Amino acid sequence: MDQNQQPPSFGIEKLYVKDLSVEVPNAPAIFLERGAPQVDIQINTEGTHLGDGVFDVVLTVTVTARLEEKTVFLVEVGQAGIFRMVNVPEHEVEPLLAVACPNILQPYAREAISDATVRAGFSPVVLQPINFEALYLARLQEQAQESRPHEVPVQ
Repeated sequence: MDQNQQPPSFGIEKLYVKDLSVEVPNAPAIFLERGAPQVDIQINTEGTHLGDGVFDVVLTVTVTARLEEKTVFLVEVGQAGIFRMVNVPEHEVEPLLAVACPNILQPYAREAISDATVRAGFSPVVLQPINFEALYLARLQEQAQESRPHEVPVQ
């Protein structure tokens, strides 16, 4: 059966850590500080078409902990995966890249973040589940609003 007659398929070719960074800029003094740090988590996804139905998707998670004005630690992981899509309709590719792929990558990113914070000498940071579908739909809605012509009030 040739490729055009095959049913649509989606598969994982490879999962890997593309980037991992740990910074404790105020060590060792920060370990003597008392108090619970404020933790900020930023998430970004990016997909790159490599050709022939193959995509590289990177889920980047940046965790920054601060105690007052001092940075306690900064951990960033770029958890990546190479995914293959065969005969997937074009309108389904973007949702797969924005929702399905990050859902697959997120548990691996969670483990890398948790392990890195422990190895840096802190309590583990455990990422909560992320609703990538809601994030994707919100982004689509935002793009739709931006593309509408702005109404000008009539005087």
